[in-house]
Amino acid sequence: MAELVVLRIGHRPERDQRVTTHVGLAARALGASGMFLAAEDKGVVESITDVVNRWGGDFFIRDRVSWKRCIREWKESGGVVVHLTMYGERIQDREEEIRSHSRILVVVGAEKVPGEIYGLTDYNIAVTGQPHSEISGLAVFLDRFFQGSELSAGFPGAQIRVVPSRDMKLTEER
Repeated sequence: MAELVVLRIGHRPERDQRVTTHVGLAARALGASGMFLAAEDKGVVESITDVVNRWGGDFFIRDRVSWKRCIREWKESGGVVVHLTMYGERIQDREEEIRSHSRILVVVGAEKVPGEIYGLTDYNIAVTGQPHSEISGLAVFLDRFFQGSELSAGFPGAQIRVVPSRDMKLTEER
């Protein structure tokens, strides 16, 4: 199984805390191993860590990461870097090629992404050429990358687990 980690850049703690938390939650739920946050935000780290502790899995989150250093070190260690942007190549044209790599860093921007990011990454990928949220773009990318296998993944160490039900909310607590 490939190692896939998300790098969140452009996060503004005073404005983006909820969206960045949701980027991390979507990444965790849909198969990523962890998330680097190119900002300092204790609240985001605590929220995601709390979910991991209660709902299980081995997802990590690290804040105060230099995005340039993160990209450089990822590539130096043999990984590839995918930047999700509506201005990139169509995902359907590159997903098989991206899937062939064993280590993938997925860059997800918040505010306007620095132009140099396009040259630093191996792939600039568009989920669609229309405006949408970074959360939806990441979710679609992860689902296509993992080909649906993430939808039935287990989360070891979970204290809470949803029990599928047609009619009501059911959970098991351990």
